[in-house]
Amino acid sequence: MDFIANAMNFLKNLLAAILGNLIAFGFLSVFLLMGIAGLATLTTASPEGKQPLAEESILRLRLNEVIYDRLPTIEALNLSLGLEPDAVGLDQILYSIREAAEDENIAGISLESQFINAGWSQTRSIRKALEAFKTTGKFVYAYGDFFSQKSYYLASVADSIFLNPVGQVDFKGLSSEILYYKDFQDQYGVKMEVIRLGKYKSAVEPYLDNKMSPENRNQIQTLLDDIWEVVAEEIASSRSLTPFALDQAADQLAGNTAARAIKAGLIDGLSYEAAYHDKLKSRLTDTESLEFVSLRHMGTPSSGYDSNIKDRIAVIYAQGTILYGDGNETIIGKTVFLNALDEALENIRVKAIVVRVDSPGGDALTSEIIWERLHAAKEKKPLIVSMGDVAASGGYYISLPAQKILADPLTVTGSIGVWATLPNVAGLTQELGIAAEQVSTHKNAVGYSPFEKTSDGFRKAAKESINQVYTTFKSHVSADRNMDLSTVEKIAQGRVWSGKRAFQNGLIDGLGGLQTAVNMAAKAAGVEAFNIVSYPKITPSLENFLEAGFPLMQAQWQTQLPAYWQALLRINQHSGQPIQLQTQLPFELNIK
Repeated sequence: MDFIANAMNFLKNLLAAILGNLIAFGFLSVFLLMGIAGLATLTTASPEGKQPLAEESILRLRLNEVIYDRLPTIEALNLSLGLEPDAVGLDQILYSIREAAEDENIAGISLESQFINAGWSQTRSIRKALEAFKTTGKFVYAYGDFFSQKSYYLASVADSIFLNPVGQVDFKGLSSEILYYKDFQDQYGVKMEVIRLGKYKSAVEPYLDNKMSPENRNQIQTLLDDIWEVVAEEIASSRSLTPFALDQAADQLAGNTAARAIKAGLIDGLSYEAAYHDKLKSRLTDTESLEFVSLRHMGTPSSGYDSNIKDRIAVIYAQGTILYGDGNETIIGKTVFLNALDEALENIRVKAIVVRVDSPGGDALTSEIIWERLHAAKEKKPLIVSMGDVAASGGYYISLPAQKILADPLTVTGSIGVWATLPNVAGLTQELGIAAEQVSTHKNAVGYSPFEKTSDGFRKAAKESINQVYTTFKSHVSADRNMDLSTVEKIAQGRVWSGKRAFQNGLIDGLGGLQTAVNMAAKAAGVEAFNIVSYPKITPSLENFLEAGFPLMQAQWQTQLPAYWQALLRINQHSGQPIQLQTQLPFELNIK
């Protein structure tokens, strides 16, 4: 009887567990589908205007989330579920600041971004928008318990900057650190087989040496100097300081205490948050309370759509690594991108196209496919490229067909070169007693195996392929930028350039942001009044939520790993496949 009773209890517990899991999964599915349905409603309904604002409201900018040029669908899903998103779109930020400038109910902006998670170019775009906001006579105040260096650059545009009395300003100049792996590879038998062209293609340098080459040091130093020159000049102008004074403040780490930061002129005062709120009230007529509004209260960029205006300018967002495949909002693949391009071309109301490129490059074949289709597209409609934080290597490749290319002075671009790395673990597997044996019909039939040293025939063929892509890349630059090949070779070889220097050497046509590019496209099309429409248009569904969401989450945790380990994770992606040639940014560039 005890046996039967125990068996019955076990079955009850088992069934209860199964039922509980099914119910939980059911609720999860319902909430997920409700969220997707809500997102579908958001994207298909008429553009929503901004919420009613109280008089003397203050736009509160807390920009510590990841900033994309355009918010991916998975983050928009968070919004539709009433959750706080982990990211925000640059287009949303700039739109909200413009709306706040024109809204009589907005008295000013409180900038509370202590650790802005954006690129230098994106940060500068926000800073320029705040400068324009100030011309209306409204105030911008900034507050932080501390300020990262990039956040301080943004905050320096404010009328007044206040810091927690025990806070710090991270103001020390720019640096970039690169890890080298040669000794590690030799010791543990895990290495990268490297094939490259261009002496500045230094993404592969850490696998070949234990120190930085003079060429790589030169290009990074030049890039840092160019960025610092712009950053220092703009901070100096806003803070009524000289670039020399800022250099001294950086060398002396003058922001390491709040008192020293005041003495150096980096900030205006010390304050706890409650006292800071009192300072905000002092700028208002009603000093009793504060009415803060967030970006979400200002509506969305689509809120400005005027149905009475028929003409449109299309902005196609190309953000992320270029990979062979479908792609999505954070990966540039041929299917999604080319479908967006076709939609813009076929829409008779779209009079011109702007491609917003924010990409370090990637697969050479996909870059060529997109390049060819954009060349055909510009014969049908005006085509302008706006470069974001990075438009390098493959990102520069796909920018070439445009009639005009614009970049921010802080954009990282160029990097005209080709490389390939192939993970090889033969040394490690031999130490572990693992052997790989092959049977083939021809001497090069094995191709690439991570468990064998690459054959001379394979390396020879790979070098020929790389040389072909490099030659093609340079010929495109020569034709599209109207340069002779000898000039192209001098500025190629994988070298990266700031937007400022790219303009000087003819790689781009001018300096300016996305709005400048849109206005240029409208002028080329001969239209004055127009709406802006964004592509690609992703229709929310469970399928594309899974397709876009999980790769995005996977990409987010993988990008936290050092470049070396990211490359090792790609072993199975390359084994047994044709070599994937990379027109990609030559190193993991982290400017801090």
